Amino acid sequence: MKAKLAKLSSVFMALAMSQSTMAETFKFNTDVNDKSDTLVVFKNDTKSTDFAKFDKQSEGQLTRALNANQFKGSYNTFVEVLAPNKLSYNRVLIVGTGDKALTESELTKLGGNIAAQLKGKHISDVSVAAEDFNAEQASQLAHGINLRSYNFDKYKKEKHQEKNYTFDVKDASATQSAYSKLEHIQSGIFLARDLTNEVPTELTPADFGEEAKKLKKLGVKVKILKPKQIKKLGMNILEAVGRGSVDGSRLVVAHYKGSDDAPIAIVGKGITFDSGGIQIKTSEHIVRMKSDLAGAAAALGTVKALAAMDAKVNVVAVMGLAENMVSEKSYIPGDVLTTAEGLTVEITHTDAEGRLVLADSMWYARKHYKPSVLVDIATLTGGKYRALGTKLGGIFSEDEQLVKEFTYAGKVVNEPVWRLPLGYKEMLKSPIADLRNTGKGGPSATTAATFLQQFAGDTPWLHIDIAGNALAASPSGEVPVGGTGFGVRLLTEWILNQHQAK
Repeated sequence: MKAKLAKLSSVFMALAMSQSTMAETFKFNTDVNDKSDTLVVFKNDTKSTDFAKFDKQSEGQLTRALNANQFKGSYNTFVEVLAPNKLSYNRVLIVGTGDKALTESELTKLGGNIAAQLKGKHISDVSVAAEDFNAEQASQLAHGINLRSYNFDKYKKEKHQEKNYTFDVKDASATQSAYSKLEHIQSGIFLARDLTNEVPTELTPADFGEEAKKLKKLGVKVKILKPKQIKKLGMNILEAVGRGSVDGSRLVVAHYKGSDDAPIAIVGKGITFDSGGIQIKTSEHIVRMKSDLAGAAAALGTVKALAAMDAKVNVVAVMGLAENMVSEKSYIPGDVLTTAEGLTVEITHTDAEGRLVLADSMWYARKHYKPSVLVDIATLTGGKYRALGTKLGGIFSEDEQLVKEFTYAGKVVNEPVWRLPLGYKEMLKSPIADLRNTGKGGPSATTAATFLQQFAGDTPWLHIDIAGNALAASPSGEVPVGGTGFGVRLLTEWILNQHQAK
């Protein structure tokens, strides 16, 4: 067995580590590591090969523990056994998997909850008895564990203590291969989470541009436009939003050309801090406004994930960056500004700034890259949060095929979305300009999306509103507290599906 183990085992470090994040370490073997301090074993009502083996070794202690806890093996249920009889481990975590085949998203969520069960305990090495899972399933469990284990501890004295996970699987090589794709996606998710969690004074629009430049080593072309260049191109509403800050606005473009197909354009809202402008936010809401760049963070994270896995796709992220601050230079209510599209916009509220940076960024993406599809992503409206809460992202489009594709992709990767309507264009009418930047009545999420629709041109377009999804107040499944990276998995899954369909 030792020779077989040496021959078949595959070891790799999780590479999803960005500026402040420690990922866990994973090893895939063909036997359980009995030197670990913790064992994870799975139990259901039909087939539990590993559980039966360890229960026999413990002379039935594991079964007695399950009976004492009335454990039925239901999905996402747990029993912990300390100092088990006849076993070398300090603890055994028994995990219920239910009696049905688990989906990809259910396995990822289960992995996240396993990590949660083991968090905060004196554990350094964990063995996961996963012979009852195939390579894809085991890799999804590892994926969930790593996603939940993310910690933004850059400013903490006590740092996250890395755990070493050893998975006992039937085919170590196949499991490592399956996990490698997920590992690249994790790198994009962790980048998006880090950017969302970072202190606003440490992540200005200029700083965001420097973070984007780091992707050059993956073959990504990065372009950064400063205020004078932005103004020269006629992107006056993007320039105006950042006018009240010291450094002004930026347009950051990250282009990964893995194929010669017409590019897919992802446009991200990147308000690195949103004070609300002259119409300043309340203290209750302003404290969370470092997360108003989460759309741009998801766009950049998606490009990183695809470039890291050398995907055969052509994707460009166009990100409008600004600090919406208050100064004598700030744009004000009553201003009329001309967009790069040529439409004029009456400013009726300075806290409706996200749609302004997106509008000019959408124009730039269409003008300079002629994409086959245009998708924008943003923490855009409180109306979306009130309609769908924190579990569902809101999507808006008149393209039925895009709606179907994104709905499916969201279910697969556990970033579900729900379609909300476009309309109420009459609410955007202004007596002195082509558009108002806020609706005069009507549902705010819909009027904001309808405003953006005016800048999509003839390109197939879908808008994703992730207000409420980008920042988690409490952990759940594979998502920890803080920045979630919502959108990276959704966009990556959708883009890879388009490639596979071709």
